[in-house]
Amino acid sequence: MLENLLNLVKEQAGDAIVNNPAIPNEHNDAAIAETSSSIAGGLQQMIASGGIKDVMKLFGGQGGDLTNNPVVQNLSGGVIQNLMNKFNIGQGEASGIAGSLIPSVLQNLVSKTNNPNDSSFDIQGIFNSLSGGKTGGLDIAGLVGKVTSGGLDKDGDGDTDLNDITSMFSGGGASSGGGILDTVKGLFN
Repeated sequence: MLENLLNLVKEQAGDAIVNNPAIPNEHNDAAIAETSSSIAGGLQQMIASGGIKDVMKLFGGQGGDLTNNPVVQNLSGGVIQNLMNKFNIGQGEASGIAGSLIPSVLQNLVSKTNNPNDSSFDIQGIFNSLSGGKTGGLDIAGLVGKVTSGGLDKDGDGDTDLNDITSMFSGGGASSGGGILDTVKGLFN
């Protein structure tokens, strides 16, 4: 996944990095690689810290206006900081790079992931990579579908959050059968 993400950033990096005087030409490849690893690392961090719902909504096509999307904003912050630290550029220049590059890279990533005729990215592979293989036994595409369709919104408030998970456990899931593991498995069937 990382190599494909790097290639995707390269495809989108024209004006943002390659033709940008703030990044000397001899640092173009390093800036592209840094941006790519910042995106992957930011997605990993979001999944690990409870932002998986936002990431799933993005990949499910519910990213909305990507300039205001929480995933894009989170990733942009990391890219800005890393470009400032590694290439000694100002915050304005780094913000400009992130602002023009991150939304287009993510839009293309989501588009490629959801295109059945494009095998460069698949949702299962992306989440397996981002989770360190921990999602290998899960049907990520099915879960994304449930998150984006509201199928996991058990309390009817319009989002999927900890209250919905709590409701699943207290609403008969864990007490009606084989315990918590069966309830969690039921989320993905």
